[in-house]
Amino acid sequence: MRVASLDLIRGVAVLGILAINIAGFAGPSIGTLSPNLPTPGGIGNEAAYAFGFVLFEGKMRALFAILFGAGLALFINRVEAQGRDGDLLQARRLGWLLLFGALHYYLLWWGDILFAYAACGLIVLLLHRLPPRMLGAGAAALFVVMHLPGLLANLPMVDAEEAVRLGTANPEQTAAVARYGDYLTAAFQREMEQYTGGYLHILATRMQDHPLWPLGSVRDGFGEYVPLMTFGLLLQRSGFFAGAWPLRTMALLGSGATLAGLSATLLSLGWLWERHFPLIAMDTSLRYGLALPHLVTAIGYLTLLVLATPWLGRTRIGQRLAAAGRMAFSNYLGTSLVMTGIFYGWGLGLFGQVDALSQWLFVLFGWALMLGWSAPWLRHWRRGPLEWLWRCLTEGKLLSNRA
Repeated sequence: MRVASLDLIRGVAVLGILAINIAGFAGPSIGTLSPNLPTPGGIGNEAAYAFGFVLFEGKMRALFAILFGAGLALFINRVEAQGRDGDLLQARRLGWLLLFGALHYYLLWWGDILFAYAACGLIVLLLHRLPPRMLGAGAAALFVVMHLPGLLANLPMVDAEEAVRLGTANPEQTAAVARYGDYLTAAFQREMEQYTGGYLHILATRMQDHPLWPLGSVRDGFGEYVPLMTFGLLLQRSGFFAGAWPLRTMALLGSGATLAGLSATLLSLGWLWERHFPLIAMDTSLRYGLALPHLVTAIGYLTLLVLATPWLGRTRIGQRLAAAGRMAFSNYLGTSLVMTGIFYGWGLGLFGQVDALSQWLFVLFGWALMLGWSAPWLRHWRRGPLEWLWRCLTEGKLLSNRA
């Protein structure tokens, strides 16, 4: 049995994640940190970047992680209701997702998130039968422990960058900031050489330069993904996504969390935009400083969308979003194929040539594709093509996919 709110929210998330991933597709990767690199972008590009920064950055990734945890709980419950071993089948399911994620990284795009989600999902699977309060407290503690020290450790470099900007830096600060800049310049030049080349060249360079990137993504994302997946699992078990919570509680949580999270993000944006998005401060903010506002905003979005599902699900756009959400796996990987085909050298070769404002045209194009094909596909088939393949591999047999 499907949970309508999960499908709809997943649809919002898979569209929203493209609004952030587009900078990574368009290249270079430092463009994810600033609209002013590799060249100054101007007010239009900064405004376009700021729009995504406030509404989508970090929030969509958090939504995905929470939904992933909810999906773990839903899958296990459904399988166990059939008298089968839910944990074993879920472990097999996550094992196949590890493979999909690795292939996604090596064959298509450096920004894969599936491998890290699968690895962190296995950790949550090992712990999911602990008492709910212990799980929740442990997840919250892990979230804090994995973000606060990182923030504190990076603040001296943020101070050094600001001192260089103001002309008050000491020699050590100047040298440290210069080394960071040299590293980014070298990475940019390497990316331009790599991604403007042919497919085999891109693949060979990726294998040579970053063969273990998927493992690094697990290390870097562990402190975010495991807690958020745990929160999602607990929310699903509490009846949150089925609308079992009191309406007043949901309304207060949704409006309060959204307002609080977006307000904190806007405050940060004011400081960052005034300085034209300094790279070290941006990197620190996105990795550590804004982790809590991202989570709070995502919870607000989540709650408001659960509240909106009964009426939004009856509208044309709501049905299109839900269909895109039911096919989120196919849409996520399909987006990588389309966007790398547009930007990489083996396709149209636009890598490094599209500014932050113009990137929104490609976001709208991607949204139109996902909303346009998902519902018609599901009129004829039960699952998206990759969802069906994943299910067959999990079950170890060929399943019918006819609607």
